[in-house]
Amino acid sequence: MTMKIMPLVLGAAVALAATAANAGTLDDVKAKGFVQCGVSQGLPGFSNPDDQGNWTGLDVDYCRALAAAIFNDPSKVKFSPLSAKERFTALQSGEIDVLPRNTTWTMSRDTALGLNFVGVNYYDGQGFMVRKSLGVASALELSGANVCTNTGTTTELNVADYFRSKDMPYQIVAFEKADEVVQAYDAGRCDVYTTDASGLYAQRLKLTNPDEHMVLPEIISKEPLGPVVRQGDDEWFNLAKWVHFAAINAEELGVTSANVDEMKNSETPSVKRLLGTEGEYGKAIGLSNDWAYNVIKHVGNYGEMFERNVGPSTQLGIARGLNALWSKGGLQYAPPVR
Repeated sequence: MTMKIMPLVLGAAVALAATAANAGTLDDVKAKGFVQCGVSQGLPGFSNPDDQGNWTGLDVDYCRALAAAIFNDPSKVKFSPLSAKERFTALQSGEIDVLPRNTTWTMSRDTALGLNFVGVNYYDGQGFMVRKSLGVASALELSGANVCTNTGTTTELNVADYFRSKDMPYQIVAFEKADEVVQAYDAGRCDVYTTDASGLYAQRLKLTNPDEHMVLPEIISKEPLGPVVRQGDDEWFNLAKWVHFAAINAEELGVTSANVDEMKNSETPSVKRLLGTEGEYGKAIGLSNDWAYNVIKHVGNYGEMFERNVGPSTQLGIARGLNALWSKGGLQYAPPVR
């Protein structure tokens, strides 16, 4: 999901972010003994709590991977559920250490908010969901529709661009919280629900009768989703990037949570460097040399994270698609540990 930038607050936001970053995030995290992660208020497959408050999801696994790399313990994470409107302020102010909250990488966010995007953990695009009873098979048939979505995002701008380009009238019905959007759509206050396609598959599970709704085929935007950190703290930025890259490299090299102990005996140079049996790559990011081994041992590689949270065997049933490795027709690609 993408967000409108308010020009008047940008200077203050950047200054605030720089001040928070100067403290040294990794040192602070080590001192307090956990990573504070900003997540959604409940998006199945990405960041969602159960009745006991146990969080799961692709974004949650990234947080646990960070904790595994730093502490050799994936449980040393605390989660801050945030709305789309408040997520960036929470990161800028230092309330959280990292924001892996299904957040779209855009130029304005990357340059004007005092923030850095770590990478893309899910390639997405904005779509539309409708009731099957509406009798439409394409977004091109939505002229005159009432469209439900979140405030604090440029989802509205994407909708405006799409409907204007097709010369179709429409009406936006917007809410701050994702669950409010779901409830309004479920209650029939709008004809269409629009957000990132992954979010539509996830939120569909919360509807009274999920099987009565369908996601239309059109994707109207590019939504590269990924974790975000504050600018000005290169050590933390590098660490956050390489935890993400390690999970992708592990999948490409065939290293899994099940075979990582065996793979420590590998004579393949790229595997040796990844798992810390050759070189001192952990030192460069303030960690022990077995940091990536700990990530894979405790949380798994990127493919394992994808499959258990959003893959075909889950309720969301999402195919790898663009999120397959580059070597298998997708876009997931990581620089090598070298």
